[in-house]
Amino acid sequence: MPRPDRQDSVWGDVPRPAYGADYNPEQWDTATWKEDVRLMGETGVNLVSLGVFAWSWVEPRPGVFDFAGLDEVIGLLDSAGIAVDLATPTAAPPRWFSHAHPQSLPVTADGLRLAPGSRQAYCPSSPAYRERAALVTRALAERYGEHPAVVMWHINNEYAGGNPHCWCEVSAAAFRTWLRATYGDDLDALNERWGTGVWGMTYSDWSQVEPPRTSTSRLSPGLWLDFYRFCDAEHLACYRAERDIVRAHSPGRPVTTNFMASALRTTDYWRWAPEVDIVSNDHYLGSEDPDRAADLAFAADLTRGLAGGRPWLLMEHSTSAVQWQARNIAKTPGEMARNTLTHLARGADGALFFQWRQSAYGPEKWHSAMLPHGGTDTRIWREAAALGSAVAGLADVARSSCPPAGIALLLDYEAMWALELTDRPSSDLTSGDALRSWHRALWTTGLPCDIVPAPGEHRLLLVPSLYALSGAAARALEEYAARGGHLVIGPFSGVVDPDDRLHPGPYPGVLRDLLGLRVDEYLPLAAGVTVGLDDGSTGGVWAERVVPDAGTEVETRFTGGPASGLPAVLRRGTVRYLATRPDETSLARLLPRWAAEAGCAPAPAGAGGGVEVVRRNGRDGRSWLFAVNHTQAPAEVAATGIDLLSGVSAAGAISIPAGGVAVVEVAAEGSGAAAGPSGAVLS
Repeated sequence: MPRPDRQDSVWGDVPRPAYGADYNPEQWDTATWKEDVRLMGETGVNLVSLGVFAWSWVEPRPGVFDFAGLDEVIGLLDSAGIAVDLATPTAAPPRWFSHAHPQSLPVTADGLRLAPGSRQAYCPSSPAYRERAALVTRALAERYGEHPAVVMWHINNEYAGGNPHCWCEVSAAAFRTWLRATYGDDLDALNERWGTGVWGMTYSDWSQVEPPRTSTSRLSPGLWLDFYRFCDAEHLACYRAERDIVRAHSPGRPVTTNFMASALRTTDYWRWAPEVDIVSNDHYLGSEDPDRAADLAFAADLTRGLAGGRPWLLMEHSTSAVQWQARNIAKTPGEMARNTLTHLARGADGALFFQWRQSAYGPEKWHSAMLPHGGTDTRIWREAAALGSAVAGLADVARSSCPPAGIALLLDYEAMWALELTDRPSSDLTSGDALRSWHRALWTTGLPCDIVPAPGEHRLLLVPSLYALSGAAARALEEYAARGGHLVIGPFSGVVDPDDRLHPGPYPGVLRDLLGLRVDEYLPLAAGVTVGLDDGSTGGVWAERVVPDAGTEVETRFTGGPASGLPAVLRRGTVRYLATRPDETSLARLLPRWAAEAGCAPAPAGAGGGVEVVRRNGRDGRSWLFAVNHTQAPAEVAATGIDLLSGVSAAGAISIPAGGVAVVEVAAEGSGAAAGPSGAVLS
């Protein structure tokens, strides 16, 4: 096949921008394969993910490999100039494997062994699973590792999606081994950190340690948190094993696995991201979510943050409806393009769909695809073909990057896990909801932001929720503020350590000195109850009885509720603390003010209220401005240049129709960093 130009040492020969889909030829006959490849050419497809669930296709019986079908499909794609992201099919163990190794099936906390018949029906700690996964991976890598069409490798699929945890005896033994290594074989240290003196649950021998199975009452939070860490580590070990086999037989080709980053579940993607060559993510809209356009931006910003400046890819999204929601509502005309181009605007170097051809049978037959059941005489097909042409015209854009934002949101997965365990003061006080709410408020006002795991060089760092915090992490926040960074911290933060043990002394633990205050009492609110603040803001979920230190300024007080008259927003130097969770209307008013105080650039002209305006800068001095109008009314955005999608020339402003998108090549902005407070240089 014609080789695409090599972009850089990470991206290799992967087409850029990538456009395509997951392809499952095992569901179709050979005549359909030829028709599919022809039609892929008509839609501008240049990359397909192949073989994601094809284990039983390529290894129909134990040790008997049949690559004839895969050979033919890869050959057809190669002859058409379509590159292959070849998957290891290990997310879908064959029936013959599960039948021969029933102990490999996952077990629930209640002791129920799950049946085979669906994907991810395996325990990640199972030696039998790991052995067979390695065998099929090696067979594929040996056969296709140097194939010219295979430009990228895709390990497994959506790790921990259906089997995040397993409570079987194999997992229990592996958990004990992991704990002994983690604690240096010191059982006393484990007892201390888990607080097993509560309810007389002290361990006297390692054999007594079990996963957090269903019991008569609650279990140790420390046990739960270490179990989450262990399970995440087991999935990561499975990925590394397959990745290393692939790298040995297919050197120079990037390896990835598809994340589900915005789901904010029990996978710490900050740990995973350095293990992949190209960060890739799957994102599906909640079709009934009124904020689904903002959720697109959140998913893209988070994936860009995980990539850390490296290339990244939207591995899966849908052309229209999915099949797994309660009501699978079709996307509106133009929404497919807006979804795709929003990710490209925020840094993606390609976008693929699940899937190419809509299945005729099975659980996913009502999941949309690039080629619907109705064929080429359908709206979805026409939109997919038009979008392919538009994406192909953005080749130079895909070689660019998003400039760093002045604002960052901090996401700590383990702090999120800790807060969302049982027996917290309020089940409404979750980290994921707070993070999304603050991001939506920024999106509504048009302010760009990055999502980060720790303080960096941003002018304004927003920390909506950080319940669990180590002393070292607290010092990093102190150092950030000391060099002039502006910091806003949400309620109930800094209270416990990473093992969910309370920090000694008054609340808020390791943040007391930084914030210059003491929390006398936490005051969770009843469901649906809100509290007013004297600046007109509204808080919900939570209130606190805060006592400020000398030198700490009270900016806002509660006007009602259990903390009426007491401080609600406090400031000490460049650090603010919120004793409630402001609603999004309040945040949309407060965050731009705090960003301006920090010296952040204002929102681009025309941005906000459902209109995204995002810039990507090229290495050659060129720059592109994406304007995505998610509203039902025309919008006007400040821009001078040529819209690459329509060919329209803009002189000062460009009009974006309702539901439309423009990509304007504009003059590059200056790249100099501005000086922050106290001489700090904050980008």
